[in-house]
Amino acid sequence: MKFYILTLFPEMIEDALNTSILGRASKAGSISFEAINIRDYTLDKHKKVDDYPYGGGAGMVMQAQPIYDAYQAVCEKAGHKVHCIYLTPQGKLFKQPDAKTLALKEDICLLCGHYEGIDERVLEEIVDEYYSIGDYVLTGGELPSLVMIDAISRMVPGVLTNSESGEDESLENNLLEYPQYSRPEVWNDRRVPAILLSGDHAKVDAWRHEQSIERTKERRPDLYAKYLENDC
Repeated sequence: MKFYILTLFPEMIEDALNTSILGRASKAGSISFEAINIRDYTLDKHKKVDDYPYGGGAGMVMQAQPIYDAYQAVCEKAGHKVHCIYLTPQGKLFKQPDAKTLALKEDICLLCGHYEGIDERVLEEIVDEYYSIGDYVLTGGELPSLVMIDAISRMVPGVLTNSESGEDESLENNLLEYPQYSRPEVWNDRRVPAILLSGDHAKVDAWRHEQSIERTKERRPDLYAKYLENDC
């Protein structure tokens, strides 16, 4: 799977994606990334990509032409129209099922906005979906794009070394993950729950499931309600 990121700050994207699990997966060929600098496609000799908004108002608006040309270059490179996502607080909330669905695509183009936004005309022309990672405003779309890439990549075969680790974790079946423990057996006078030392895998699984339910009920009543709905 390949990610194309249209951005004004390619170094921000590259630095983040070339480390840890994603960096390893990229080197192995399970996924790949390409950060495209929108400024490379402006016709302005000063590399300007924004201008004042029609109708007045504060701030600047990213212009249509550089973004459109950058996206067209992506499609030409891919050999087909690449699914384009715009990161914006106006988009639908990105959730785990979205990550699973998007992981099935051959490639994705993520458009990172800045300033007061992007000229609506180019959004109408190239964007397939609008996503938000939360009800707050950030300085640009780079951080949301990195969040989405991380979540989607975990669902791509070969990215995680443990084939089960992408499934048996928080948000699966609307439940939060159960508490985890490691060595030493006693730390700060706190002991690992005895059930985890029993060697009885069936009882361990049952305990973990119970803990997931209780943790979800306490910390995410909204998810717990969905869990009860689907479990009935």
